[in-house]
Amino acid sequence: MTDFLRDLFSHPGSSRTVIVLEPDTMSTPRQYDVRPGYALYAAIIGVVVLGAVLVAVVVLTPLRGLIMGPGTGELRGVAETNAQRAAALEDSLALQYQQIAQLRAIITGEMDDLGEDVLDPAAFALPDLDAEAEPQAAPAAPAEGGDHAQPALPLSTLGPAGEGEGRDARAARGYLDGLRLPSLPPVDGVPSRGFDAGRGHFGIDLAATEGTPVRAFADGYVVFADWTQGGGHTIAVQHPGGYLSVYKHNSRLQMRVGERVRVRETLALSGNTGEITSGPHLHFELWRDGLAQDPAAFLVAP
Repeated sequence: MTDFLRDLFSHPGSSRTVIVLEPDTMSTPRQYDVRPGYALYAAIIGVVVLGAVLVAVVVLTPLRGLIMGPGTGELRGVAETNAQRAAALEDSLALQYQQIAQLRAIITGEMDDLGEDVLDPAAFALPDLDAEAEPQAAPAAPAEGGDHAQPALPLSTLGPAGEGEGRDARAARGYLDGLRLPSLPPVDGVPSRGFDAGRGHFGIDLAATEGTPVRAFADGYVVFADWTQGGGHTIAVQHPGGYLSVYKHNSRLQMRVGERVRVRETLALSGNTGEITSGPHLHFELWRDGLAQDPAAFLVAP
């Protein structure tokens, strides 16, 4: 075969006759006139065309990125975009840490006189603002005993300061002086249900006409203002001394998270929102250090 190819291409310009015999069939031999030069030129042209097609496919289609990888300019653009995103995330995280630190300071009572001190970032938790007992036809009497039955600092224990007053009593007096207790009810309405921790009712209900202003129990910062399934439009305010007041079933909220509020400042308008309600009223809760208090013990009787 080597000798045949060498002889075939020794004179590429001349015509050669190629005879093909089939010994198995003994049929008439077939012969072909072949010009080796033309065949060689056709092969070269075919290789060039095929190579050009492959180069065009690689350069002009996404296959270029898979085979050759991204170019220097593209890599530089991607790197700059990633750097900008990383910087934006760092700024966002820093702002979130600052806000969380401020809220933590408010909740734990470590922010003196409701100042703007910033502590180390840390997580904090609010009571379950969506938890509330089903409404009842008649007011329920407050539960006797239990962790939630009496306020952590009963007002009856805060008589005039005397020489024999202990450190705990003086500390309690300081907390309550900051809250200006007892306070007026947060809404002008009629009590319809009392505090009953035994049945999961961790607050009091005040029946009020829809749209009545709901006012802040004391000075503080708004730490929650959103919709909950059970309580509807709900707002919560953190006060000095670890106190947290919660206002549920409002028709509209007028404060946002992070805003500072003063005592008797309007927080929302009363309503009948949420699933756990039987009519227009305000469900008011008061918590201290994670324990539910009887709000009636801290309010002036309506």
